[in-house]
Amino acid sequence: MPISPETYGRPGVSVLPDGLIHALVWSPMAEKVELLPEEGAAMTLEAAEMGFWEGHGLPLKTGDNYQIRLNGKDAFPDPASLSQPEGVHGPSRVTDLAYYQWSDAPWQVPALQDLIIYELHVGTFSGRGDFKAVEARLDELVELGITAIELMPVAQFPGGRNWGYDGVFPYAVQSEYGGTEGLQKLVDTCHQKGLAVILDVVYNHLGPEGNYLGQFGPYFTDKYQTPWGAAINFDDAWCDGVRHYFIQNALMWLRDFHIDGLRLDAVHAIKDFGPVHFLAQLKEAVEDLNRSVGQEHFLMAECDLNDVKYLNALSVGGYEMDAQWCDEFHHALHAQATGEVNGYYSDFGGMDPLEKALKDGFVYDGLWSPHRQKIFGSKMTGVDPSRLVVFSQNHDQIGNRMLGERLSSLLDYETLKLVAGFTLLSPFTPLLFMGEEYGELQPFLYFTSHGDPQLIEAVRTGRQNEFKDFIKEHEAPDPQDVATFEKSKLTTVAQWSSGQQTLRVFYQKIIHLRKAIILSSDDQGREVMREAPKVLSLTYRSPKQSILIIYNFGEVAYIKTLPSGNYKLLFYSADPEWSGNGKEPLKVFHEIAELSLAGHSFSVLQQKTQV
Repeated sequence: MPISPETYGRPGVSVLPDGLIHALVWSPMAEKVELLPEEGAAMTLEAAEMGFWEGHGLPLKTGDNYQIRLNGKDAFPDPASLSQPEGVHGPSRVTDLAYYQWSDAPWQVPALQDLIIYELHVGTFSGRGDFKAVEARLDELVELGITAIELMPVAQFPGGRNWGYDGVFPYAVQSEYGGTEGLQKLVDTCHQKGLAVILDVVYNHLGPEGNYLGQFGPYFTDKYQTPWGAAINFDDAWCDGVRHYFIQNALMWLRDFHIDGLRLDAVHAIKDFGPVHFLAQLKEAVEDLNRSVGQEHFLMAECDLNDVKYLNALSVGGYEMDAQWCDEFHHALHAQATGEVNGYYSDFGGMDPLEKALKDGFVYDGLWSPHRQKIFGSKMTGVDPSRLVVFSQNHDQIGNRMLGERLSSLLDYETLKLVAGFTLLSPFTPLLFMGEEYGELQPFLYFTSHGDPQLIEAVRTGRQNEFKDFIKEHEAPDPQDVATFEKSKLTTVAQWSSGQQTLRVFYQKIIHLRKAIILSSDDQGREVMREAPKVLSLTYRSPKQSILIIYNFGEVAYIKTLPSGNYKLLFYSADPEWSGNGKEPLKVFHEIAELSLAGHSFSVLQQKTQV
C-alpha cells in the first residue's frame, strides 16, 4: 500500500506544538543518518520503516542551522528544509511554521467560478522584488477586480533571480523574497482584502544546481526523461517515499501557509504508470485535509495533452483536478490576433480554431492535428467551463519568446482591447499576467542567477541554440546578465502613458462587467455562432435576460440587424472613452435594432426576456 499522509507527517525538522524538535529523513539506502548542528554534537537518528529515519526531542531550537550527514561521511542540506538563508548550498535552518499568528479565521476559499486570477512573479512585480512589495500593491489588484493572485514558484532556487522552476528545495521559501514568515504574512493580508492565493508548484522535476535529493535516495528514475532532466520517481522501486515527500509538500502549503490552491506545473511530465496515479493520490490527500479543516482547497493542473482524464472524477478513473490551464484557447487567440502561424501556432490559424476554443476550450478534442501529425485530445463533454483557466498571456507564452515581447508590443491598441474582452468575458476562468492590464511594454525575459560556471554557459548556449533562426536579426538576451532581469521588472504607475492608464480602467470595467453579467447570472445556456467570416457572437441566456457579445476580428465594420428593439448597449470597446474611434454602435428603431461594429472591436448587449 502507498504511504498515506497519516503514516508519517511532514519530512524535515519540525517544531512541535509542545516546543520539542522532531526530525524525519527519508534515506532508504543509508546505514547511518545524523543531524549535524552548526554548534554541538551530532545527533543520530533512529531507523524506522520504509526507509525513514526519525529523531524525537532533539536539542535544537528555532533559528539553529544544521545539516544531514549520511553514513558518517558527507553532510548536506536537509532535503525537506524549510529555510536556506545562505542559499542552496548552505546549511538548513530550524523554522517554526506555527510561529505566525494568523488573522484570517473568517476566510473561505472561493469557488472556481468566482476566480479572476492575476499571475505574478514576485521578483519582477516591483522594484524591490519581495513579498512585502507585493503586499503593498494588493489594493490596486482589488480595485481592478482581481479575486485571486497566482504566485510563480517561490521554493528556494539558486541565487536571487529565477523564474522559480529551477527550485531545488520544495519546502523552503525563497529567502530573498522574505522566507516563510514573509509568505505567510502576504497570504494573510490577501485574505483580509478578499483575495485568494494560488501557488505554482513543480512536481515533475527539480533544478540542477543545489539539487541534493539524489544523495538521500532514489528520488529520480532513469525510466523516463523530461525536457528538464531526470524524471521524479513516482512508480519505480522506493517510490512510496518520494510520493510521500511531494504529497506532504502540497499539504504543507495548504495547511501551514493557508494557500487556497496549487497550480501543478506540467503534469504531463509526471510519469506514473502505477495502479494509483500520483495526482489521484494527491487529490485524495487534499480532500482529507479539506474535511479536517473545513475549507475547499483546490488543485489546478497545467497539462498540454487535452486529456479529460485529468478532470474526470476519481470514481471513473480520472485524477479529478479541480481545474486545468487551457493553452489552446491562448494559441487560437494569439494566432488570429497576431497572424503568427509558425511552430505549434500552425495548428491554429484562422477563425475556425478560435470559434472552437470559445465554444469548447479544447480545439483538438479527438481531431487530426497537422502539427503533431496525429489525432489529438479528448472531448470536454459535461465539464463545467469554469474548470478551464484561459489567458491571452502568461509567463510561458511571453517569456519563451526570444525577446520576451508582450502582446502590447505585438498588437495595435484596438486589437489589444479586443483580445482582453474575448478572454475576460468568456465562460472560462480568466487569468491575467502581471502588467497586462495596462499594456506593460517592458518584456518578460528568461533569467537566472546560477553559481556554477558550466551550468551558466550551458543555459546561455541552450538559449542561443533555441533561437538560432532569429539571431540574425536580434541577439538572444543572456539569462545570467542582471540586466535581463532588470528589464523584466514592471514599470511604476508614475511611468504609465495616458493610453496605459485608459487601458487599465478598460480592464477594470470589463472585469466588473464579467461579474455582473456572467458570474452572478443563473445561466441556462450559452451559444457561440459565426456571424461573418471574422465575426463571432457569444450569447448567455438566463430566465430574465440574454447577454449578446459580438467580437469583430475583421478590419472592416460589421453591421447586424437585431430582431427586436429591446436591446441595451452595455459596453463598446471602440468607444471614445476607451480611446477608440467608433461612434454609437446601436441604433434602435420601432421594431428592430441595428448594430454597427467597428473593425477589431466588440460590444456587449443586454436583451430583456419577454415575460
